[in-house]
Amino acid sequence: MKKIFVLTGEPSGDKLASTLISRLKLENSEIEYLSVGGTHLKKLGIKSIYDLKEITYLGFTSVLLNIFRIKSKINKTVEEIVKFNPDILLSVDSPDFTLRVAEKVKKINKFEKKYFDKENINNTFVGHPLIERNQNNKTIIDNILPKNKKIISIFPGSRNSETNVLLPILLDFIKLMNKKHNEYFFYIHATEENKSLILEHVKKYNFDNIDIVSEENIKSEILSKSIFAVSKSGTVSLQICNFNVPSIIIYKLSFINFMIFKMLVNVKFANIINIINNREVIPELLQKECNADEIYRSVIYLLKNPELIKKQVSECSKTLEGIRSKTSSAGEASSILIKYLS
Repeated sequence: MKKIFVLTGEPSGDKLASTLISRLKLENSEIEYLSVGGTHLKKLGIKSIYDLKEITYLGFTSVLLNIFRIKSKINKTVEEIVKFNPDILLSVDSPDFTLRVAEKVKKINKFEKKYFDKENINNTFVGHPLIERNQNNKTIIDNILPKNKKIISIFPGSRNSETNVLLPILLDFIKLMNKKHNEYFFYIHATEENKSLILEHVKKYNFDNIDIVSEENIKSEILSKSIFAVSKSGTVSLQICNFNVPSIIIYKLSFINFMIFKMLVNVKFANIINIINNREVIPELLQKECNADEIYRSVIYLLKNPELIKKQVSECSKTLEGIRSKTSSAGEASSILIKYLS
């Protein structure tokens, strides 16, 4: 029996990997799996060698403070991969963790060295599963939606560390909204891993127009019915754009982490849509601009200017068309894996 080890480093990677493995299981049920994964892979019956929470850290200082623990997890992962002896090591997202593991495994098992186009390697762009809509899994939620309220979706991040930083700011933003407006209802999009943490934060506020959602199909339906979204920087922004929902992007690191990031990473923008276009299609509020007052001003400004919202949605839609799979990203990726296993 062929074997695949699925290597992820955070909940978003776990979700992406599960989309691919679900398709792969349809094409070939005779594959044995082991992983570093989370709840999505677990639902597919794939065992993780340890809890994904143990390696999800935000920022460079968090990594430095946990450097020995991280090294231990990398070594443990390498040991389990070698013991499992997979035909394919499938890494998804979190290159700071997954590529370090892959490099060590390669040295031990002499895996074939691969490079990208500039290094003349074979590779295939398969698109992104977050910009594909599955019409077969629609969930009817009209009966649970608040009456006579406009929905704003809030995405505070999947890692506990980033949730702890961003959620208090977002809740203060909601507080400002509620002072001057009563027509909005806010849904906070959570993962199974950080839902309880989000609930702890929300309990500190006496809001009656907030709910927390973590079930994937319901989250997608909530997003599709939203008039706006406030999201941390990350791949979820692609999903927001795919539903034609206008948004702003927020993110905040400690001063030390931010300075290290600026020295190591040479990009003008944090959001992938803006990076692709090399200009700010979606407004970004980063660092000191990532505060409740600025978020409030930006959201209200856009909501009062529908022509700006229309322009943003149109430009995002055009951008997505350039990176969308012609068929199915999971289907194309699984076909490639099947060829490797043949």
